Amino acid sequence: MAQKKSTAKKSTASRKTTAKASAAKKAAPKAKATAAKAKATPAKAAPAKATATKTVAKASANVSAAALASASGALMKLGALKPAKGSWTKRQRIGRGHGSGMVKTGGEGGKGQTVRSGGGKGPAFEGGQTPWARRLPHKRGYSQKARDIGHFRARYAVVNLHQLSGWDASVEVSPESLKERGILSSTLDGVKILGGGKNGKSLPQGLKFRDVVFSASALEALKAAGASIPETVAEPA
Repeated sequence: MAQKKSTAKKSTASRKTTAKASAAKKAAPKAKATAAKAKATPAKAAPAKATATKTVAKASANVSAAALASASGALMKLGALKPAKGSWTKRQRIGRGHGSGMVKTGGEGGKGQTVRSGGGKGPAFEGGQTPWARRLPHKRGYSQKARDIGHFRARYAVVNLHQLSGWDASVEVSPESLKERGILSSTLDGVKILGGGKNGKSLPQGLKFRDVVFSASALEALKAAGASIPETVAEPA
């Protein structure tokens, strides 16, 4: 009996020891996990240091931006960029009421005759009726110079005698020289010298002329001043 009791006590003690060992084994992973969490806790504090570093960087950036702004007077930002004044013109809005002037044809013009390059009506157009040049009787020696100025009459660029008062007698008076010296802006169909004069202005002696026509009064005044008149000259008018 005594041996049975001692054996039972030994088996009970061994069971308890086995139970404690298994409990210790089970508790070991939990302890490791807790230790790992405890070690990881300082790592969470690292972002705080990073945040502090970012804050310092931002503060330094703000300081440098403030220094830049104070140095240049204004801080340039992307949102403040805009094109130079006048580099972008306002677009023409089409079809937005009669006040815009772009309603009926929208700036495209008409169709047919009016839209063709070089098209339109000539200076002698009379609305489609037979023009006067075709209605007139064509007789021998009939002159049309009194009619359409744009087609038949010669247009002269005129120069009065008082404009030649300061002219250098060694320079020939011609359409080209008159235009070079700014007396004429255009020679049109020819240059005509008129006899208009002003008090206190006299003609220089010995003027020479080329490719010009004269009025009767101008021709007389120039001959009196000893000017050189070409032999072939248009009839004075």
